[in-house]
Amino acid sequence: MALSAGMQWLPAPGNAYFANEWLRDRFIRLHASDEAERRMTVVDIDEASLAAMGPWPWPRTRVAALLETLLLDYDARGVALDMVLPEPADTQGDARLASLAQHGPVVMAQAFDYVSRPVPLRVGALAGGISATRQEQAVEASGFIANHAGLAQAGVTGSIGFVPDDDGVLRRLPMWTAFGERQYPSLSLALFNCCAHGGGVDKAGEPPGEAFSRIPFSRNWPAYTVVPATDVLNLRAPASAVSGRLVLVGSSALGLSDRVATPLTASTAGVMVHAAQLSALLDWQADTAPEHWPGRWIAVVFSLLVAGLAVYTFPRLSAVSNMALLGGTALAWLGLAYAISPHDAYFSTTGPLLSNLFLLMVAVPFDWQVSQRESRQLLGTLRQYVAKSVVDELLRGKVKDPLAPVQCNVTTLIADMEGYTGHVESLSMKEAAQLTRDFLDCLTRPVLEKGGTLDKYTGDGLVAFWGAPLPVAEHADLALDAAQLIVLEVRRLSLARQQAGKPPLRVRIGIESGIAMAGDFGTSFRSIYTAVGDSVNIAARLQVMARNFPYDIIVGQGTVAQAARHRFKLLGEEVLRGKEKPTTLYTLESPDS
Repeated sequence: MALSAGMQWLPAPGNAYFANEWLRDRFIRLHASDEAERRMTVVDIDEASLAAMGPWPWPRTRVAALLETLLLDYDARGVALDMVLPEPADTQGDARLASLAQHGPVVMAQAFDYVSRPVPLRVGALAGGISATRQEQAVEASGFIANHAGLAQAGVTGSIGFVPDDDGVLRRLPMWTAFGERQYPSLSLALFNCCAHGGGVDKAGEPPGEAFSRIPFSRNWPAYTVVPATDVLNLRAPASAVSGRLVLVGSSALGLSDRVATPLTASTAGVMVHAAQLSALLDWQADTAPEHWPGRWIAVVFSLLVAGLAVYTFPRLSAVSNMALLGGTALAWLGLAYAISPHDAYFSTTGPLLSNLFLLMVAVPFDWQVSQRESRQLLGTLRQYVAKSVVDELLRGKVKDPLAPVQCNVTTLIADMEGYTGHVESLSMKEAAQLTRDFLDCLTRPVLEKGGTLDKYTGDGLVAFWGAPLPVAEHADLALDAAQLIVLEVRRLSLARQQAGKPPLRVRIGIESGIAMAGDFGTSFRSIYTAVGDSVNIAARLQVMARNFPYDIIVGQGTVAQAARHRFKLLGEEVLRGKEKPTTLYTLESPDS
């Protein structure tokens, strides 16, 4: 919120400023109309006029003749001369110009300097202006270049000084300039007040704005009527192009160096900028200018809504989804900013985009933090069941939810101590606990060493499986390897007990392979990762059947079918509890079976 508000009301820093202006320029080009501007005309001292009439500077008599022709022969409503004449020239021409400037609807130009210089510019004699006591918003000038003293009695003058933006593009004009004890209107405003608003330079007739008024550039350049000066002097210009219109006289000739960059084009005649500003003033007078919208407040409210949406979605969606959401809101803002731009010249088009960028910079670390927290939680859960190597592989694989129940091909190993009750009934609680712990160590180490998933402990035994949460091609062989290691571990423990005068131990192991559902089947109160299915039940029955055989490991036919590295010995067929058909039983062809 603070970032968005700051971008709207505070000066934008460096790149943010240029980004805002660049985007606004694009909006201006899209909005610019091709509707013909019939209230004014530009008389251009162009290359053709210079070729026909001679190079610049023209004799003052020719300049005066141009103004007289516009006013008398073409009945122009008023004429503004977009050029400064700081030096006197031919006496007759200057006298005619002075008379036109003093008595006719003619606006003379003078240029103000807005740059602080060691030696301020003071050229010519300033004319016109109003008392500085009525100054409201005006740009302070440091110097000026005005017309020579012979034209100092001009009734109306306008400033043609300007300050381009740092990127060299002219987007604003000082509507009022303060110098000394007076203030002076811009050329377009002076012509508007003099000849369109009702006569006289009066700030009451000025539309609201800022000292440096942003030029709307509401029309493309071809929408303006431009007549070559030579056609006016030779009376070849159509009367309809000038009669009753306001006229700006300027030059597009490259040699006169009056060209500027604007949002519409990289280079255009300076007089066209005054034409664009005059067109905006006429629109304001006719009440056809776009209605003002509170663009800054709209931008702030938009940013606030996006921030609220982000607060809701960031914890619930992935980083990619949040980035897509922010991208969508950015596109929505571009559409909204495009709609607002003709109605508010001063709101920041990029403020909400920078707010979105800030949220994006928050979203990615936020998602990373959430992912890390979920990974730690997942890690803590998995390490209760799965070997470290399996956990590492899961994390590297970036499985979205490795604990979700899935159907998979697994091999289940179930083992316990034969005659556990008889072993512990004569022991103290402490001794019984130690025996149980030592025995479970013998079962657990081989399971984890061979990459098995520890399902649960069953008092004096355990349930483990291979093939989940990661699929393993040799799950049957790994389970058999673990079973052989368990037998060796238990025999070592049993030998140590016998040497201490205690009875020997024996382990009973049942192994079967097949399809099962493996995953977290716990509740909100407790998580439990397990496998359920017919093959798991058969492994449990085989473990029980081991008491009827002199072998520690009993293997089902599913495991025999899937094992590749082990050899088996057929034990026969038995009808297992819960089964109608007999099940073929095997053991390993190994001294350790």
